[in-house]
Amino acid sequence: MPAKLISGTEIAKMIREELKQETERLKEKTGIVPGLVTILVGENPASVSYVTAKQKTSKELGFHSIQDSQPADIKEADLLKLIDKYNHDPSIHGILVQLPLPKHINETKVLYAIDPKKDVDGFHPVNVGKLMIGEADYLPCTPAGIQQLLIRTGVKTDGAEVVVVGRSNIVGKPIANILLQKQKGANATVTICHTGTKDMAFHTRRAEILIVAAGKPNAVTADMVKEGAVVIDVGVNRIGMTPEGKAKLCGDVDFEAVREKAAAITPVPGGVGPMTITMLMMNTVKAAKLAAGFQG
Repeated sequence: MPAKLISGTEIAKMIREELKQETERLKEKTGIVPGLVTILVGENPASVSYVTAKQKTSKELGFHSIQDSQPADIKEADLLKLIDKYNHDPSIHGILVQLPLPKHINETKVLYAIDPKKDVDGFHPVNVGKLMIGEADYLPCTPAGIQQLLIRTGVKTDGAEVVVVGRSNIVGKPIANILLQKQKGANATVTICHTGTKDMAFHTRRAEILIVAAGKPNAVTADMVKEGAVVIDVGVNRIGMTPEGKAKLCGDVDFEAVREKAAAITPVPGGVGPMTITMLMMNTVKAAKLAAGFQG
């Protein structure tokens, strides 16, 4: 029997409706509207598309939204001044600088310049450290989305064998840390595999929950998956064009073969992807609540 499809599109829609209601309640009780600024440097087509989607979603939820576009040749010092301006703007609760940045700008310096209380991407070392000790204010968006997919589809993580393929700072490391915390929706036994792993299939075949963020098409094949596993495919790879001229996408998992073996699997597109922007919005609402001291 083919695996159940875990629809990130449907779950994201549900969460956004919850966030819309939270935003209205926050405004009604405190007069505060969540504020999000997205800073775009240059005109990278993919970055423009991502920022446009983030702004569209934030406006649909009733946020105070600012799109601050800067030329590709902006000086690093001027970009840091811009960030500092929003750090001190009480109407802005979340600051997102769209990556990648032009080569003359130090991305690490820019990310570190964001006030940790407004770091709704969850990349500042203060927030990474708080995640490590189980006291995170904001979880990185894609890993947070993965956890929500598991929680909202009723996948048991408590004591489960989880294997993460990939060790990036954006997905692999944080999702491993999230799921090993002694908390609800976590408390798993987590193994991380990467390019230095000697026998990856040995580990992936033990996984009750397999999370794949390898950045390579079909990196995980059916023979590497345990019967009845839950498979979360984080990968988005362009493998050509459709007859209509749209990019043809696939994940990091051999979807058609693995879905015959797994109990549940995320599709690409429509799986993890829709959750990432939704988690950004969740973090922005939380930032506004923390700023207001609002517990509702």
